[in-house]
Amino acid sequence: MKKAIFPGSFDPITNGHFDIIERGISLFDEVIIAIGINAEKKYMFSLEDRKRFIEEAFKDEPKVRVITYEGLTIDLCRKEKAEFILRGLRNPADFEFEKAIAHTNRRLSKIETVFLLTAAKTSYISSSIVRDVLRNGGDYTVLVPDSVRI
Repeated sequence: MKKAIFPGSFDPITNGHFDIIERGISLFDEVIIAIGINAEKKYMFSLEDRKRFIEEAFKDEPKVRVITYEGLTIDLCRKEKAEFILRGLRNPADFEFEKAIAHTNRRLSKIETVFLLTAAKTSYISSSIVRDVLRNGGDYTVLVPDSVRI
């Protein structure tokens, strides 16, 4: 069984994340969406809300599971018996950042990272942009799945 961990803070999940997860479902038997917990980071949405947004977005998809975790993603992969980390790339800066992490993960484990390019129609969306739109009263609904409603 091919399992992939898709890690992130998902504050909130965006249409870009949704696209990567949907496409990952066709590549893996199970995609585990892993919401990382970082006590030093200030989130706009609670962990419970972020988890609920994702679970609702994929409620009809049996190949998706949503969990939370602390620590190294490769340790989570070992615990879940996942051989792959799934990551989305929006631009060259994402690639450079993610490449360094992927090399480190391969050095520390045998976990492979699979990169998917975001769809052109979602490549400009990031959670930080969504949060900025929200803070300023803009229409964020075109940037996120329907499950993200405030």
